[in-house]
Amino acid sequence: MATSGPASDHRRSENRFFSGMAVAILLAIVVGFARTYFLRDLLSAPTPAPLGLTPLIHWHGLLFTGWVFLFLVQARLVAAKRIDIHFRLGMAAAVLAALMVGIGTLVAIQAVVRGVGPFGMDPRGFLIVPLFALGLFAVFVVAGIRARRDPQRHKRLMLLATIALLPPAIARWVLPLGFAPPVVLVVATLFLVPLVIWDLKARRRLHPVTLWGGLLLVVSGPLRLALAHTEGWLAISDWLVGLMK
Repeated sequence: MATSGPASDHRRSENRFFSGMAVAILLAIVVGFARTYFLRDLLSAPTPAPLGLTPLIHWHGLLFTGWVFLFLVQARLVAAKRIDIHFRLGMAAAVLAALMVGIGTLVAIQAVVRGVGPFGMDPRGFLIVPLFALGLFAVFVVAGIRARRDPQRHKRLMLLATIALLPPAIARWVLPLGFAPPVVLVVATLFLVPLVIWDLKARRRLHPVTLWGGLLLVVSGPLRLALAHTEGWLAISDWLVGLMK
């Protein structure tokens, strides 16, 4: 017989929250990349893809979109109490995450090799933005895997990892509206707000992962922009680009 009561109601609400966050992130990515990728061939005057749709770009799109779909599937499996399948898919997610970091790094460096920077930004300086995002993603995923026996930590770390990937998609519908690049990072961090509200509502306080992981995401934005044009970072960027030539 199904049980009911405050505890089961809380679990259902929590499952709806994390599933809803997965859907919101998926929608943000689909909207962001619709004109330059997902719906590009269906538009009468498609927006040019800045790097060209090379095989590497297609792999990049497949892996990163697959991650968001997998995040949604994993959330629904937890809601359906299929933790056995959730754990098995978790092993595939770990492999997928490793591939994403590798391919994502290659795509980011390739953009600099081609001299492509968003909206006139120096490609060498801009390189820190995607590489920092990939680094945060990797840190959160590794921490999430290590915390897989602690559901509250695990699900928050995986959510933060997915939020860390949002800026490129958000940039594609924020920057054309005339906003400056820093606004992209601000909008991306707004996806933390529902998690903060959920914690305060459900726990009466922030979960440590929400607090410290969220702060890391927030602080990383201005830190990236501050370092982007320093001599030290440009030297690192030139070294990375040199490895691709």
